[in-house]
Amino acid sequence: MTEAESLPLAGIRVLDLTRLLPGPLATLRLRELGAEVVKIEGPSEQGQDDGARHMLRTRDEVKRGEPGLMFRQLNAGKQLLRLDLRSDAGRDALLAMARDAQVLVEGFRPGVMARLGFGWDVLHAANPKLVMCAISGYGQHGPWADRAGHDINYVAMAGVLEQIATIDGEIALPNFQIGDLMGGAQAAVCGVLGALLAVERGGAGRFVDISMTHEVARHNVIAGVMLDATGRTSPPARDLLTGGAPCYGVFRTADGRHLAVGALEPQFWQRLCQAIGRPAWSERHHTRGLLPGSDAALALRAELAALIASEPLAHWVALLEPVDCCVTPVLRLDEARAHPIFLTD
Repeated sequence: MTEAESLPLAGIRVLDLTRLLPGPLATLRLRELGAEVVKIEGPSEQGQDDGARHMLRTRDEVKRGEPGLMFRQLNAGKQLLRLDLRSDAGRDALLAMARDAQVLVEGFRPGVMARLGFGWDVLHAANPKLVMCAISGYGQHGPWADRAGHDINYVAMAGVLEQIATIDGEIALPNFQIGDLMGGAQAAVCGVLGALLAVERGGAGRFVDISMTHEVARHNVIAGVMLDATGRTSPPARDLLTGGAPCYGVFRTADGRHLAVGALEPQFWQRLCQAIGRPAWSERHHTRGLLPGSDAALALRAELAALIASEPLAHWVALLEPVDCCVTPVLRLDEARAHPIFLTD
């Protein structure tokens, strides 16, 4: 048996009708698990390309006539196929492929597949074992189903973006697409795998409805717990995990870099306090009655911030890396890629 044949999804064929980031990443993950993925785009002369072909495209890529790196990475190892789904020939070809596939993933607005003649009822009748996954911003049904949106909108509507804020309430725009990646791609992979397992056990094919907004909201666990427990949303930089506790936060160093402190448990906080020469701070911890967001907690946080700001990042890394206290540097992406934890044999 070859390595490819030993992968868990070997023998599974996936039809990928998605565009941009969430769907293509989901099907890439399925391919990495061993599935055969056929990516289907419409005719380029009719403007039916995947928009990722043109995103972040360099002049050299344009000169070479190749799509941008984002498209190439997201679709590596997939079979690329052009079908005009507005034509009878294109529709017939896709329907024939769907009869022999195990999974079909699409990312159009709700209703588009049905208008093209590929609604769930049609595909399920053609292949009762088929798993169909539809990724959309707000789900296939409901008052917002037809609305356009992007990652920033989904995260905002899920109550997550409001939580990514400074002590002054200024919202930070994360360069990590929470809605697309976690709410879309990862949720789709999870849903598809679950549906495939049900089919493997003798069940019928399933329709997997992935709403990126609903999935992000479903994973907004800690803020949800705070709301349910106290009747209020977490205030910016005032709760245990938002900056209201000295033992958990991001602190600027003397050279403008940052240190991530996650000493939530008392033993880690004690080790940190000993290492930085402040053993008296050990008992000033949320498990010892220091209420997150209180004047005392914020005052201690300010003292810790001033201490960390007195030395460059390299100083703190050298001092604290040997100490098991949940403190790490905030790495740039290039630094992360070069770090030993990401290097493989």
